[in-house]
Amino acid sequence: MSNEEHTPSPTPEETPKTAEKQEHKKAPAYVPPDTKEKRQRSVFKYITILFAAAFVLMLLTFMMERRQNQQVVDSLNQSVSGLRESLSNAQTAQDIYEENMDMIQQINDLEAENKRLTEENNTLSSNQQQNTQAVEAMGWFWQINEAFVLGKYSLCRSLIDQMGSELAAALPDETVTDNGRFSPADRYQEIYDAVY
Repeated sequence: MSNEEHTPSPTPEETPKTAEKQEHKKAPAYVPPDTKEKRQRSVFKYITILFAAAFVLMLLTFMMERRQNQQVVDSLNQSVSGLRESLSNAQTAQDIYEENMDMIQQINDLEAENKRLTEENNTLSSNQQQNTQAVEAMGWFWQINEAFVLGKYSLCRSLIDQMGSELAAALPDETVTDNGRFSPADRYQEIYDAVY
């Protein structure tokens, strides 16, 4: 006989128990990722894309309106020039008088149209400035919200101070989703009250 120890082979009853113990020791093949952070990122990307698209659309609308207004003003100037030329070519005093009255009426109409277009152009410029501020405010808001969620309150206060009250006032008052959550302005106020 040899000195080697002989290990008895497992009996058929022991084999399933051993296999079962080994299965319990194995780690699961797949561990699902943290979905909360993914959701926050996807919501942030979605809102950023929406604001960028809105800003681009407003900019395009402003540029098209401005070009159209310039064309109308040029057309009005040409019309006025044409009216002046026709006045100088009139044959009789009566014709000149009637044409003059018509031209005065047309000039008044054109000046009213020009005034309306100028006011519309000013309104579009103001809207574009407000939208630009809203986009910038949303950029600050997401940084502040992320710092608050991560518990970095001193960074949160610093970002709020850098953002300033003017941009905070530009945050949208309505939510763009129908999930019953806060609007950006309400969430900002909640964060502000929590850290100050």
